[in-house]
Amino acid sequence: MGNERINKAMVPLRRSSKSTSSKIASLLLAAFMVAALAGVARSDSVDVAPTPAAGSASPAPGASHAPSTGTLPDVTVAEPLPFLRTQPPFAVPAPPHEPPPHPTPEQELAALTLEQRVGQLFMVAAKADGSDAATVGRLLDSHIGNVYLAGRSQAGVAATAGVVDRLKAAVSPGSSRGIPLYVATDQEGGAVQVLSGPGFQQIPPALAQGNADPAQLRADARTWGSQLLQAGVNMDLAPVLDTVPSPGFAPSNKPIGAFQREYGFTPSAVSGHGNAMAAGLRDAGVVPVVKHFPGMGRVSLNTDVSGNVHDTETTRTDPYLAPFKTAIDGGVRWVMVSNAYYDKIDPDHVAPFSPAIMRTMLRADAGFSGVIVSDDLCNAVQLSPWSMGDRATSFIGAGGTMVLCADPAAIPEMYGRVLQRASTDPGFRKDVDDAALTVIRVKSGK
Repeated sequence: MGNERINKAMVPLRRSSKSTSSKIASLLLAAFMVAALAGVARSDSVDVAPTPAAGSASPAPGASHAPSTGTLPDVTVAEPLPFLRTQPPFAVPAPPHEPPPHPTPEQELAALTLEQRVGQLFMVAAKADGSDAATVGRLLDSHIGNVYLAGRSQAGVAATAGVVDRLKAAVSPGSSRGIPLYVATDQEGGAVQVLSGPGFQQIPPALAQGNADPAQLRADARTWGSQLLQAGVNMDLAPVLDTVPSPGFAPSNKPIGAFQREYGFTPSAVSGHGNAMAAGLRDAGVVPVVKHFPGMGRVSLNTDVSGNVHDTETTRTDPYLAPFKTAIDGGVRWVMVSNAYYDKIDPDHVAPFSPAIMRTMLRADAGFSGVIVSDDLCNAVQLSPWSMGDRATSFIGAGGTMVLCADPAAIPEMYGRVLQRASTDPGFRKDVDDAALTVIRVKSGK
């Protein structure tokens, strides 16, 4: 009973003590928050030393005073609390590190010297057996950006891969600034098959390919392309999309019909089977080069071994252009131009020097934005009247993109003339830059 009385007497005291403790805790919490906010303000702003009142003591260096409310004691905080100092409230996390984007073709072009740009505009022949790999390798290390295997080799896939490796090894980082070397060959089939031997199938001539079902031909072409890729060759100078008018005329058509390089005798047959071949190569990861725009099926003489070769029938809107237009509409990015004259299109210029054929027909009419590569500009008898330097500059000036040359010894003169003219002629320099940008875009898959 006595204890109960004592306990009852203690209740008001407990309540008073509890109330007092609560008030003190509230006061301390408020003082803490004011001091913390003052510390944040001090840590996030430039320190301005307060002007002490007359007769008062100056605050200690680095000290900050919380304002007096009349009921709260003044609290001095020397530094903001650690968690406030190291991480401001509502801090936004830094974005994750992202790798720099791949340079655009325009940025890649800007990084190239003029010498490197000009080098991308040449494709030089190398013997398929590797016997001149050292000589051609020196050209590749002097900025020449493309090579094709010429002649004949029966050494097979593995040996050819070794030749390609030697050529690639000759390219130093300063030669082409990382722009890939393209390695081509003529693997049409029949009489025009540069590479054979172990690992390479014998490819029938185009005329025989034209008898196959297009779907089967595409599958076969994928196999042939895969064999090229295993040998390090990523481009085939095929298929031929020239239309020979008839079986009777074929033997008289020296560049195409005489070797059964045509897929048929109508534009429709040539388009269906020739583009199946192109599609199969692309399926294998090999670049097809369709040829020989605007067509060599109506001429009698071969520009490789004869001069003054004229096509007297083909027009700007000729039906025989259909296979090429189908290829371009289907995504082909490389077209080879023939070396003949086309009297009803541009009688004054051979095709590789004709803006009407390259700028008007290919670029404007057909909507082609890829690489226009020449037929051989070095050994072709058709081009004997012109110097090597003039052949290269005339081709690029007329709208061509890449000079193909079968004679490595002619490259220094051609390259030098293009470089010299680009250095002194602003209009020609633009032609060179445009052509180099096209090569970079197409090599990068655009």
